[in-house]
Amino acid sequence: MGSGKERVLVTGGAGLIGSHLVDLLVTKGYEVNVLDSLDSQTHPRGKPSWLHPEARFIQGDIRNESHLCKALEGVRSIFHQAAFGGFSDQDAAYVDVNVNGTARIFDVIRVQKLSIEKIVVASSQAVYGEGAYECETDGLQFIPNRAYDQFERKEWDPLCLRCKKKLKPALTSEEKIRQGESPYALSKEFEERLALFYGKRLGIPVVGLRYGVTYGPRQSLFNPYTGVVSIFSTLLLNGLRPLVYEDGRQSRDFVYVEDVAQANLFVMENKLANGQVFNVGTGRATTISDLAKILASLYGKSIEPEISGRSRWGDVRHILLDPSKLKELGFSSSIDLKRGLGRFVEWIKTQGRIEEYFTSSYENLRKKGLVCG
Repeated sequence: MGSGKERVLVTGGAGLIGSHLVDLLVTKGYEVNVLDSLDSQTHPRGKPSWLHPEARFIQGDIRNESHLCKALEGVRSIFHQAAFGGFSDQDAAYVDVNVNGTARIFDVIRVQKLSIEKIVVASSQAVYGEGAYECETDGLQFIPNRAYDQFERKEWDPLCLRCKKKLKPALTSEEKIRQGESPYALSKEFEERLALFYGKRLGIPVVGLRYGVTYGPRQSLFNPYTGVVSIFSTLLLNGLRPLVYEDGRQSRDFVYVEDVAQANLFVMENKLANGQVFNVGTGRATTISDLAKILASLYGKSIEPEISGRSRWGDVRHILLDPSKLKELGFSSSIDLKRGLGRFVEWIKTQGRIEEYFTSSYENLRKKGLVCG
């Protein structure tokens, strides 16, 4: 693939991951269709300037059959990136966009008898719920998601199910049971499983990619419900302290957007990936308070994060992705966190006046009971 100007579709191609993927595909010689609804919360100013001029842009919704038919004209492969994400109170939207939208894509392929050769579907680390843990006495542990009363008591760290000792976060492989409970996590799990099922039914190779926390240039600076790097940045650039939930020691695997785009192309072009799911991460954990401090340093701000002691219902404590399965096929992430954040900071400096939208959305979440403490 990649020679002979094959046409591909990138759903959500105006977004963070999608737009970088479009750039990569055009560079590699693909002809690219982009389908994006330009959701007003993420793209309040409409079509972004970074959309590649050689891509064919269709403003439309993956839930709309006529929009899909137009976007799929002449397409041989699909990168399905469109999703409703973040931490908000719009529970029905997660199911409607992520599950129904994905099902609609396969419905159109089936009814129109389209000759689609392969589909790569964006999944998420959220499907795991809590990451894997290691007990020095009892070994590997898969801990249930924390109960509401644990948040109220501010008992942030899960304990060993057997000996009740403190656990150490471990690498979370694709073999870990899926324990995600939030509406977003459940929608991404069902999207992933639905795509793999339809792939088998229709004879189309499908690959699922479970992304770590993806960040980088073009991350929306307007959506206050998703993208911790952009949220912390908008606060810092307005002289405000980044608000950190719990005690700030919760950790995540942050992966740079260009690495995620490269992973998509890699599995699309590799037949050995067919029918499988892969983590896309770094295998390196960063605490949320450390993330805030690194960003403050990069902006030249002497602003410490606010450790709120509050929590978001459904949040996990630690998750660190094991990238070895994808690495065994020949791909690994190459951009470390400090370098990636440096690129993000240089980009945001070119974006003019930066407004801050998090504070009002945070109060909204508190009023609706999604933030406790």
